[in-house]
Amino acid sequence: MSQTKFNVRKVAVLGAGVMGAQIAAHLVNAKVPTILFDLPAKEGDKNGIVLKALEGLKKQKPSPLAAKDLVSFIQPANYEEHLHLLKDCDLVIEAIAERMDWKADLYHKVSPHLGERTIFATNTSGLSINKLAEACPDNVRPRFCGVHFFNPPRYMHLVEIIPCHTSDAEILDNLERFLVTTLGKGVVRAKDTPNFVANRIGVFSMLATIANAEKFGIRFDVVDDLTGPRLGRPKSATFRTADVVGLDTFAHVVKTMEDTLPQDPWHAYFKSPEWLQKLIAAGALGAKTKAGIYKKEGKQMFVLDPIKGEYVGSGEKGDDAVKEILKIANPAEKFKKLRESQHPQAQFLWACFRDVFHYIAFHLADIANSARDVDFAIRWGFGWSVGPFETWQAAGWQQVAQWIEEDIKAGKGLTSADLPGWALETDRSGVHFAEGSYDAASAKLVGRSTLDVYQRQLAPARVLGEAQGPLGETVFENDGLRAFTTGDGVLVASFKSKAHAIGPDVLAGLNTALDIAEERFKALVIWQTEEPFSVGADLSSMMPAFMMGDWAAIEETIRRFQATSMRLRYSQIPTVAATQGYVFGGGCEFAMHCDRVVAALESYVGLVEVGVGLLPGGGGCKEFALRASQEAKGDVLAALKDYFMAIATAKVGTSAIEAQEIGYLRKTDVVVFNAYELLYVAKQQALAMAESGYRPPLKVKGFPVAGRSGAASIKGQLVNMLEGHFISQHDFTIASLITDVMTGGDVEQGTLVDEQWILDLERKGFMQLLKNSKTQDRIANMLTTGKPLRN
Repeated sequence: MSQTKFNVRKVAVLGAGVMGAQIAAHLVNAKVPTILFDLPAKEGDKNGIVLKALEGLKKQKPSPLAAKDLVSFIQPANYEEHLHLLKDCDLVIEAIAERMDWKADLYHKVSPHLGERTIFATNTSGLSINKLAEACPDNVRPRFCGVHFFNPPRYMHLVEIIPCHTSDAEILDNLERFLVTTLGKGVVRAKDTPNFVANRIGVFSMLATIANAEKFGIRFDVVDDLTGPRLGRPKSATFRTADVVGLDTFAHVVKTMEDTLPQDPWHAYFKSPEWLQKLIAAGALGAKTKAGIYKKEGKQMFVLDPIKGEYVGSGEKGDDAVKEILKIANPAEKFKKLRESQHPQAQFLWACFRDVFHYIAFHLADIANSARDVDFAIRWGFGWSVGPFETWQAAGWQQVAQWIEEDIKAGKGLTSADLPGWALETDRSGVHFAEGSYDAASAKLVGRSTLDVYQRQLAPARVLGEAQGPLGETVFENDGLRAFTTGDGVLVASFKSKAHAIGPDVLAGLNTALDIAEERFKALVIWQTEEPFSVGADLSSMMPAFMMGDWAAIEETIRRFQATSMRLRYSQIPTVAATQGYVFGGGCEFAMHCDRVVAALESYVGLVEVGVGLLPGGGGCKEFALRASQEAKGDVLAALKDYFMAIATAKVGTSAIEAQEIGYLRKTDVVVFNAYELLYVAKQQALAMAESGYRPPLKVKGFPVAGRSGAASIKGQLVNMLEGHFISQHDFTIASLITDVMTGGDVEQGTLVDEQWILDLERKGFMQLLKNSKTQDRIANMLTTGKPLRN
């Protein structure tokens, strides 16, 4: 029997608080019409509460909306007037405050209005799904489950699905398909235990860090210096994360653990410390109230000293000796050094790791379906680059288990509970293997989900220990690029350079890949094994020629770059760029010249060359001049102005959808929400073009430019900006050159030029700026500090 397709035509979100409104925003990002409900306002417009929330979405940073005007696709509603609208919704997500009685009351109210096939899900962060299901009528229970989004929902990859005893298996599969492909999420199915998987372990990790910071006397700002990127974790580390989440929210999750986990051997630590309770009582709730554990006054940052009970100047860093240990690449050696060191900061770090390892081993059987789910939940929900089980396995399972056991026996752990027997098995080398990950409840290895939607992930997220060879069969490789195939007639090119910067090796490799693809393959896809797509031209590779003053060599490289862009446009096979992360400068120019771009939603696209005092020299100025002439209804200058501003201000599209609005991506380019599906969709697009008798576009014989008079009009505005001190003299020089290139140089308005004409102007402009000392200062500053210089 074939299964009926699950179409999500419309979704309702109940509750317009922080999470509800942002979930609604991400649904409309994905073109899913959404109704956002809340209580009727006491006065004025009955939808007042929702309307206020929608206004709030427009102001938030980073933006929950992939484009500003998407907010108009969220329909405001209230429970008094609009419950009848629920019958047309295929999915209803409840996201009101975490109170069992309020939720139960709402379920009684909305249940009679749900369509007979509507999936009803609660976005609770920790309440029992089975208990909540009891508040639903019998006919709704098979369609009820938990769906826990992480904050902020647009950016956090994790969504936990929590079935209850009565949840129908097909409903859960349908919901997972929708979350993975339409909303682009990483789904972990969790057991119905308090706080589920990610919050249970992630919040425990924060509580263990707080307890150990107190035990070893480590200042909060030092803790944050040591437990952020140095451990492969977000910049917000520990205490700043609590501020960002909201101290009240953090305390609420801790309270859930205190109330619902009385038997947990670590129960004594499930409480908010006194200093935290005092901050909350004083209304210092973190980032949202501008003061929490940290507070900013003017330019100065302060941090709470819990012993003194007052704020002190912030900015102290971890000890250099301890930071040196953290730089050790070999995990086994790193942990050995941390454990043996007498330095309190090193002892603190070992204790934090040990306590988390102890906790996850002890609880694996009762909170997760496998060790893989734990690692993915923490990576995707808390932003760790490596999960806790992976970290333990990489450091040598047996040795670390032995150390944990010694510490427990010596009374150094947070509790005396024994490690479970499975963790101490003498032949155990870890929990992740080629054939699956360990499930402690069944004492078996569990394979990955076989749900059809995962067939679209040709390079899925992997845990350490899973079989992980390079993808496909290598067809060609040099120092800059690997080209491979998986046997479907598409050649895939992946850059090997740092941040996928484009230097001589990448250019040579890409040209060879194009030669091979034209000869033996149906299409070429440029796809990177991880983000970013590309940060643009590799400026450091130009340094030797730059130091020698070998301008001819540099100009030759730029010519090569332009020729490669043009080859991507006019090659005999379809070319597709599959982008995610930064798509800057030359990376953006390559994408603009491919037949099609398949962009992950989180593609940040821009021609940012003015940041280093240059202009786009790989075809970017030419491409915008050409597009303006094609879009112009007789007035080339009007069509050109926005494109000029995008380049002159280094404007970056902060989503693929915004990049389409600016014009870096075309309206016909494809936006994909799940970055793990990028390669699959890019290949499908390439094959579809190949199978439909692909021919390269015909070369444009001549297109009209805005000419001298157009340039004069733009420069008039630049003079005003210069005189108003909005731009520096050097900014004016750069913008004037960009103007000359994009308007076609010293020619009459409406003159027909070809692409090469503008490319030549572009290259000359680029070289002229490169020889300017102010531009050289900008480049040097970017290469040494990674930050743009305004001069």
